[in-house]
Amino acid sequence: MVVTLIIACEVGFWVLLAGGLALRYLARMPRTGAAVLLMEPLLELVLLIVTAIDLKNGASADWKHGLAALYIGYTVAYGHYTIKWVDGHFAHRFAGGPRPPKRYGMDRAKHEGMLWLRTVVWVAVAIGLLQLAIWYVGTDGDTASLRGWQGTSLRILMIHGVIALTYLIWPKKAPKDTPTAPTEAAPAPQQKTLR
Repeated sequence: MVVTLIIACEVGFWVLLAGGLALRYLARMPRTGAAVLLMEPLLELVLLIVTAIDLKNGASADWKHGLAALYIGYTVAYGHYTIKWVDGHFAHRFAGGPRPPKRYGMDRAKHEGMLWLRTVVWVAVAIGLLQLAIWYVGTDGDTASLRGWQGTSLRILMIHGVIALTYLIWPKKAPKDTPTAPTEAAPAPQQKTLR
């Protein structure tokens, strides 16, 4: 049941996101679209409650509960970022908004570092939820799977840290045909007046 709910939450996330953005930009109903987007956290709350009830009813703590903790942690850390990212692309494509920026060099390295900090939040939330589940199950239950998911969370954090570090060591270069912004504004040409 928990796995089905995780899948339903993921599908629900994208359905609410698409519906909220369509209302916001295509139907020109920004407040209604924002209200739909604000319903996103309810999905994770439902998943958290159902997972706790499942454990309370005697289900053995296994990989499904660990996956639920990782999913909730990911949504806490990356949910708003994902909505904002999709919103920017949707606005550009359907509402004449500005093109989302492409990042190169140190700007890209800084961006990747900020994403890694989100992963720190993701892992901290997931490990915290897993630890709460371990305490909830107690010493009588088998919590090896939950502890395994804590280790998986830390591995995700380390792998993403290495990936983010590569952008600092080997910065992504802008394509040669990409116009670069001038560092200093060119002086305005002076107009000659005839007297």
